[in-house]
Amino acid sequence: MSESPPLLKIENASVVRNGQFLLNDLHLEIPAGRHTAILGPNGSGKSSLIKLITRQLYPLVHEGIQPSVSVFGHERWNIFELRTLLGIVSADLHSAFTDVNSLPGLEAVLSGFFAILGLARQDAVTPAMQTRAKQALEEVGASALVGKPLSQMSTGEVRRVLIARALVNDPRALLLDEPTTGLDLAARRHFLETLRSLARLGRTILLVTHHAEEILPEIESVVLMQEGRVFHEGAKREVLTSENLSELFGERITVRERNGYFGAVAGRA
Repeated sequence: MSESPPLLKIENASVVRNGQFLLNDLHLEIPAGRHTAILGPNGSGKSSLIKLITRQLYPLVHEGIQPSVSVFGHERWNIFELRTLLGIVSADLHSAFTDVNSLPGLEAVLSGFFAILGLARQDAVTPAMQTRAKQALEEVGASALVGKPLSQMSTGEVRRVLIARALVNDPRALLLDEPTTGLDLAARRHFLETLRSLARLGRTILLVTHHAEEILPEIESVVLMQEGRVFHEGAKREVLTSENLSELFGERITVRERNGYFGAVAGRA
């Protein structure tokens, strides 16, 4: 049996805006099926990396260097097809959906089949789509949100609906970009438990964050980013050390592990 192509493979990728390198000769490979966290301070290139993966940004092509960005073994993708294989949840997507504030939960999830914010044509929705959308809401513990308008939902409820939306196409992986932004402590804990359940069910998790404490116990590998490059990568316990994070964030960081989670605080704990 042939080995599956990596979820993500990036070689020689640089992204420049206004004369500044957002990504600088980036090399990164994430194997298929491996739960991975990408951690770094603000400005380290995490958002640019997400946009590179989702084809919102393209790498600089310059003399003598040919950049390569492949997802699931392919460099060229129809963006709509890619979104069915890589479910995306982000604070930006949350903002876009809350602007469509009268949309009920079920319609928000159904929109994932069409890669749009709402439902342009109700008659395009099949009974099978209705069934799958309700199943996806059930998967994330949000069945009660079927008819509830987004405008009446809490931030945590909207985020669950967006995960369900990402799941309707049965994606190979979930790409979660700072997914707990705006959540209070209780909502964040419930949200992370939902992600843990999905990981245990076999959904590959690619989590982008600047909070070490959000890295789930199920996550196996961690990539640290700094100034548009990979600063360090490897097995979670080898990467999430006080020494590595202190150097990454430029101040003394103390790391402690408890119940599979890693906490990081400034100063000596």
